[in-house]
Amino acid sequence: SVSPDARAMRAKWEDIGGVVAPGAVDWPDFQGAAVVVDAMFGSGLARDIAPGVWGLLAMAASSGCRVVAVDIVSGICADSGRVRAQGGYLDRHVDLTVSFERGKLGHYIGEGAGLSGPLRVVPIGLDRQMGDLLRHAGGEVVDLVTVSGGDLRKGRDLGKDGGHKFAHGHAVVLSGGAGRGGAGRLAARGALRIGAGLVTLGCPAGALAENAARLDAVMLRALAGPEELAEMRADQRINALCLGPGLGLEARSADMVRVVLSAGAGANPRPTVLDADALTLIARDPSLFALLHPACILTPHSGEFARLFADIAAALAAVPVAGAAFSKVDACRAAAARAGCVVLFKGADTVIATPSGRCAVSSSHRDRAAPWLATAGSGDVLSGFVAGLLARGFDPFDAARTAAWLHVECARSFGPGLIAEDLADELPKVFRSLGL
Repeated sequence: SVSPDARAMRAKWEDIGGVVAPGAVDWPDFQGAAVVVDAMFGSGLARDIAPGVWGLLAMAASSGCRVVAVDIVSGICADSGRVRAQGGYLDRHVDLTVSFERGKLGHYIGEGAGLSGPLRVVPIGLDRQMGDLLRHAGGEVVDLVTVSGGDLRKGRDLGKDGGHKFAHGHAVVLSGGAGRGGAGRLAARGALRIGAGLVTLGCPAGALAENAARLDAVMLRALAGPEELAEMRADQRINALCLGPGLGLEARSADMVRVVLSAGAGANPRPTVLDADALTLIARDPSLFALLHPACILTPHSGEFARLFADIAAALAAVPVAGAAFSKVDACRAAAARAGCVVLFKGADTVIATPSGRCAVSSSHRDRAAPWLATAGSGDVLSGFVAGLLARGFDPFDAARTAAWLHVECARSFGPGLIAEDLADELPKVFRSLGL
């Protein structure tokens, strides 16, 4: 049946000379058409659409027509960015998506982020108090991460106007043995470049020479095992730690993670970034998972996320059946609630969530695309960025969201040919562009 609104719009279309094709649309209808407007489904789609419906889009694209989607591409769930189509779907993005008042989550996460093509958000006079916030199913607010120089200066000046090195925080990065120090060095340099006043790399004595040959401003300390680490942690000037990059998976490594997390049981737990090998160790040992505390930040990629939260990852991978599709936002929120700490779920659609459900999306699509980040070691630099901001006094959620945004900005600033070593060295240019 046709709704009254649809009949009224058809009449207006025909009044200005528009033609409505009789019966089913087929290949010949697209020949010579300059633009095809996709307005078949709105943003409330919560079921799979049949091939005969989404196939119209495929025919239009294959005919060389420009395809413009209204609100969101038909067949994409606006809340999750997931494809809701039977029997396959488009293999290329549309030429333009026009949304109204603000973007939808489905424009920034999941398959929808890539299939939406260029996005234009047009104001139509609705509630402007929401600013640049996105709405998720159920009405929860999700922040689309943007960072300005004012954000970085507000109450926590990264410009270091006065004070000595310890006034700007001391971050410690734990690394593995000889031949495995590269990841730890990347994290340490990231923490130092982003503004920590002092960064120390802790490693076994056998790796000191290797690390000393590659590091100058980063300090080194030999740590034979958990006893030495516990002694080091007694220094109250150390106010952030980073565990995981190149740490290794031996019993010694697990003991080091236990020492750090066990110290978080006090009234003022020390902010701690857990990445890479530390995440694998925690996934293997429920007793380590139980030691996570609110000052922790977990930074998993999709594989690490699946090891830590197997059931949540399975729900994210499952084919939607009915209702709104389970999204990466849902998954990250559920993981943060279970872990009791901030989770930064990495990807081109990075999602950051707190145990209370506060959430942000740092999307690197369209004008923020940074495909060069798909390179070994880039995640280690990100964990260092987070640790450095923690050392500067950022709370875990703000440290995670700011680091994720700056990480992408560094990649965009450098451009093609990027390797992980370039990311930290690009930060000064990014800071200057922000007026710091």
